[in-house]
Amino acid sequence: MSFHKIIEFLTQLAPLSGLNPEEVKLLSTPQNVLTAEITVGSKTYSAYRVQFNNARGPYKGGIRYHPEVNLDEVKSLAFWMTLKTAVADIPLGGGKGGVKVNPKELSIAELEELSRGYVRAFYKYLGPQQDIPAPDVYTTAQIMAWMVDEYEQLTGTKSPGMITGKPLELGGSLVRDIATALGGVYVLEEAVKKIGLSEKTVCVQGFGNAGMNVAKLLYAKGYKILGVSDSKGGVYDLRGLEIDRLIEIKEQTGSVVNYSKGLQITNEELLSSKCAILIPSALSEVITADNADQIKAKLILELANGPTTLEADKILHQRGILVLPDILANAGGVTVSYFEWVQNNQNESWTEEQVKTKLKEKMISAFSKLWASYSNNKLDFRTNTYIYALKQVIAAERSRR
Repeated sequence: MSFHKIIEFLTQLAPLSGLNPEEVKLLSTPQNVLTAEITVGSKTYSAYRVQFNNARGPYKGGIRYHPEVNLDEVKSLAFWMTLKTAVADIPLGGGKGGVKVNPKELSIAELEELSRGYVRAFYKYLGPQQDIPAPDVYTTAQIMAWMVDEYEQLTGTKSPGMITGKPLELGGSLVRDIATALGGVYVLEEAVKKIGLSEKTVCVQGFGNAGMNVAKLLYAKGYKILGVSDSKGGVYDLRGLEIDRLIEIKEQTGSVVNYSKGLQITNEELLSSKCAILIPSALSEVITADNADQIKAKLILELANGPTTLEADKILHQRGILVLPDILANAGGVTVSYFEWVQNNQNESWTEEQVKTKLKEKMISAFSKLWASYSNNKLDFRTNTYIYALKQVIAAERSRR
């Protein structure tokens, strides 16, 4: 969603959220917009860090490396992070960063230089009590390791809590690798109980980290995975897919389309395939006004960021399809990032069981609060989620005045 649309969206929600015009302006204005040019060899790359709002705690949000990164996108993502941390009820604000680069074209040495250059450009604005980055699109635990090392060299401090998503050896948290998918599963299982959904058949669009892990976790819980897809296409089988074999094929060949059983389908066909639960886990704006009336699922779990357009949302709500929005459904990632930050700040190391238990408590608590308001009005679940998040942020702003 473009930043211009976010302002429109905020204006529409203001009466429902009890926001006055001054507060709408406050919530639609990033607190800090930082830009830099990073030179690696003979090339220069545009870099951004947007610190949107810190009323509820230090700024929090990932850094993405992508050839289409731009300031408008980073501002929008920083706004959504502000709402996501509020929905998860963790004491952090929202931020986001990015570099306009195709990391696949860089050598390991160039990637390291770019990552260290990013920290050199912005380190005065980062820190465990100021702004805590994390991995995002095409950034990794290794990149976080270079960044924390550069930060510690520049500041002369030991500050593992200045960034999350680090390798375990540098203070990373257990469960971080599956956190987004696992948090989504906890929310999904609560929703399945609430709406009395007996048919546990699933289609997953996108088979990267989140999509692959959610398929694996649900398969282990007895759900039947009927269809999955990646950038090259998809596969569908009413008898159910063998997920362990599918993951092997994906890792060996690079795509799920090489799975020999079932029907070959497109990404678009997967969205309208017969299943009870649809999990878009890859791209934004794939469910639109053009295909919303063809969705056969009863429940949609958004593991991707912004997979459903506002126009599609209205159609799905009218059709009685429950959409669990991204800022709730995929908040497991930032929640475990928060746990990593807490462990670093308190010089602790939690067990896998401790992290999973705390994550489950957080996700179920967030869902329960939202379900309570959703059950008592005629608004769709997404609107209820946005209203709750905006009220949390503005309550913190009002308390600071």
